[in-house]
Amino acid sequence: MNALANPAVGDRVVHKSFPPISRHTLALYCGASGDHNPIHVDIDFARKAGFGDVFTHGMLVMGYLGQALTDAVHPSKVRSFSTRFAAITQLGAQLTCEGHVAELTEHQGERRARLTLTARDEAGEVKLAGEAVVAI
Repeated sequence: MNALANPAVGDRVVHKSFPPISRHTLALYCGASGDHNPIHVDIDFARKAGFGDVFTHGMLVMGYLGQALTDAVHPSKVRSFSTRFAAITQLGAQLTCEGHVAELTEHQGERRARLTLTARDEAGEVKLAGEAVVAI
């Protein structure tokens, strides 16, 4: 939890890979989140909607990115965390989440780092982008 002991702009301070997203993962997430939209678990429904298969909940991907962040930076140090969805995350995607120091600042006497965050699939496509501000 000391990824930001002596940070410099450009440093990678967040890095975590996740196993491929399975149908089982999606079903478990439905139950845990209460998001039972059939586009995420029912292949027939997904095909009728014009997709080849079900796809991952965006908030599951956001959860992965948040977990990667708090694995690198203690949750008590996180001052803000925001994301935007960039692309649909397909079933089977293997996501890697990263965060780099974009800026070092001070706010009311507290040293902070602004991190740029991404969740990318195995082909390198950005699925989720965001940023966090953390105390250092």
